Amino acid sequence: MKNVKSVILVVDDVPDNLTLASALLKDLYKVKVATNGIKALSIADADPPDLILLDVMMPEMDGYETCRRLKSNPQLTNIPIIFLTAKGDAKDEEQGFKLGAVDYIVKPLTPSLLLARVKTHLALKSAQDSLKDRNSYLESEISRRIEEINILQEVAITAMASLAETRDNETSSHIQRTSLYVKELAQHLRNHPAFIDTLSPENIYLMIKSTPLHDIGKMAIPDMILWKPAKLTKEEFELVKKHPVIGRDAIIRAEALLKSPDSFLRFAKEMAYFHHEKWNGSGYPEGLSGEQIPVSARLLALADVYDALISRRVYKDPFPHTKAISIIEAESGKHFDPAVAEAFLALNERFRVIAETYQDVL
Repeated sequence: MKNVKSVILVVDDVPDNLTLASALLKDLYKVKVATNGIKALSIADADPPDLILLDVMMPEMDGYETCRRLKSNPQLTNIPIIFLTAKGDAKDEEQGFKLGAVDYIVKPLTPSLLLARVKTHLALKSAQDSLKDRNSYLESEISRRIEEINILQEVAITAMASLAETRDNETSSHIQRTSLYVKELAQHLRNHPAFIDTLSPENIYLMIKSTPLHDIGKMAIPDMILWKPAKLTKEEFELVKKHPVIGRDAIIRAEALLKSPDSFLRFAKEMAYFHHEKWNGSGYPEGLSGEQIPVSARLLALADVYDALISRRVYKDPFPHTKAISIIEAESGKHFDPAVAEAFLALNERFRVIAETYQDVL
């Protein structure tokens, strides 16, 4: 395959200088010429060259202004510019470098020096372009892989939650509502001093996605208990109380397949195991109290209870929203983290809208 020659734009108002530079470069590069800065800008804008040799002292627009305008154009800013000038003062060179030039060659031109400098800067430009392309590819590949992982995470959670739905007397609307309640609470509390370290954007996202798995342990509870239209016996309730452990263990087994104890399922595991704990320590399965209970489970505990209160179940009719508010307010500091209960009271209208928007289809 024939190599494509690099394009050099030579800008000088003296025809003899253009002729000399072209003669030196033409065998190795494709050479374009401009007799002033305005023409140079037009040529570069129409078809950007690989390198520009730019005279400093020109009428209408000198080399410094031409360089400034070239560098201000996002499409042209990375083109290497070498100044050609009869002015060899250090201040002149400093000005050129501040404007973004890569080199400074003093006239009269020395052929070997000019060719060496052009070759060097073209090689540097090529290396920079290659690195930039490589970085762009890596960034694109990383974004693609992250998107794939996010999709796989969501598919895994959705598949597991769907299995749980088939065994429970609650509907997919319950799962959708509780996820949205958790989202509202988490976003409201994300800047609260007690929650700011936990409720990062990434963690909130994972908590919302994990919410559907909180009752996956009910898959192991018999239908006759889940669907019982009357109060459970003590023995039946003790069996129901095992579902947090069953759910946690199921998620641990899933994590084992991922070979990661700190996987995206970490919040699903917390929510499944601890969402029946109570702030005053009277919950189950561990009897944890206060801040011993993970934040994700504290949020879900309130969301789950609110949804149970306002929803129809085989054993109860739905409570009105106002009744649910009064019950949760009364349980602040007992069943619920006071800060979470306070957030609910501030957000209760959002909860009502969610409940009405995603009603159960019976």
